[in-house]
Amino acid sequence: MAIRLCVINGYPARNREVLARAGHCSADELYIRVFRVLAPDAHLDALFLADLDVPLPDQAWIERYDGFLWTGSNLTIYEDDPRVTRQIDFCRRIFTVGRPQWGSCWGIQLAAAAAGGEVRKNPRGREMMIARKIHLTQEGRGHPMYEGKPDVFDGFISHLDEVTRLPDGATLLATNAHTPVQGLEVRHANGVYWATQYHPEYELSEMARLIVARGENLIKEGFFADSKVVEERVARLEALARDPSRKDLRWDLAIDDDLLDEQIRTCELRNWLENLVVPAARRLERV
Repeated sequence: MAIRLCVINGYPARNREVLARAGHCSADELYIRVFRVLAPDAHLDALFLADLDVPLPDQAWIERYDGFLWTGSNLTIYEDDPRVTRQIDFCRRIFTVGRPQWGSCWGIQLAAAAAGGEVRKNPRGREMMIARKIHLTQEGRGHPMYEGKPDVFDGFISHLDEVTRLPDGATLLATNAHTPVQGLEVRHANGVYWATQYHPEYELSEMARLIVARGENLIKEGFFADSKVVEERVARLEALARDPSRKDLRWDLAIDDDLLDEQIRTCELRNWLENLVVPAARRLERV
């Protein structure tokens, strides 16, 4: 039997529409694209828990799946917002059932909050487009999540908040100067959750579209002088996405194989699948 994965889209409907108008695919589709390659026979579903009209699934529903993946989100996890609290509650339910979880961006903040850690606004401001010089901790260098990853690498990213206190049962795996918690394992209740603040599921072309979606805010925050500069940067990013061999653009944008080579960029997701999901599914006699 093929494995069953559920991708939980953390964006509310209104912001999903903002991304779509910018030509950005849905956040769940980013993961689905990756796992169509990593696990061609997998059954992949999407769940939109930030929409209050979507019922919160029960334990029996959770038990149908072999793993859960959490996308990014524009919500703020430390706000008393039902669109947030229901996601934290559901994450805890998955921990209790014991299914493997993965999360990026919002997902790492969710893992920390659900297990008793803390998340706050990053005083250094937004980390955007590329998280530079992420390096593995001593624990990260020996951790299966990072097998096949360089000790120092860049990752696609866009966030304003950060994990400020690790929960019990958490291990810090990766860090950089802007955001001390870039990679994390959380063991809580009966489950294991691997997570990154950066986005291994992103492609360069989709990061370009995210810049379009966030362009006005990025100008206000000083990343770009005006809309013309935004357009020029997006054009260069998209040109490199079309032809990753362009040495001139690689040099100009400071983008290398850790972002352009799919095997390197997505290895955390492959390792999650091979080390957590497939073994757990075999124990349940699903594969």
